[in-house]
Amino acid sequence: MTMLPGVTKSHAGVDDVTWNILGQTYVPKQHSEASMAWHATLPKGTFVPPHIHPTQDEFIYVLEGRFDLLLNGVEAYAEPGDLIRLPMGIPHGIFNKTDTTIKCLFWVAPSRRLYDLFWALHNLGPDANPADVVAVSAEHEVDFLPPPEEG
Repeated sequence: MTMLPGVTKSHAGVDDVTWNILGQTYVPKQHSEASMAWHATLPKGTFVPPHIHPTQDEFIYVLEGRFDLLLNGVEAYAEPGDLIRLPMGIPHGIFNKTDTTIKCLFWVAPSRRLYDLFWALHNLGPDANPADVVAVSAEHEVDFLPPPEEG
């Protein structure tokens, strides 16, 4: 698939798609073989646990709110105007630990199988079996890390 020229309007997604990914809202803004971009809304208390993209670089531009991050085992944070760089193969997790909603723009390069993963996870709901989410993610080249052992 080739990227087409044009404008994706602020409140629209590619082909009018909006995904509900485990309580977060993702709206694809651009999708081609080379890259994919989506607007994300993460309500308070939501997160994406530590995982690795072995075949993609990922970026997050923060528009509103504050992310708490775990980047290759190091805690960090990002606020509006900050760009989060997540090179392929580096474990990372993103967390909304605040009482406000986070809005941001994500993109990955290349797209690989992420678009298909979002369709597979769409509308699983809050009662989704974590093992199923981990398994389907691995099938789409996103590898979740096991939770830390209690010591």
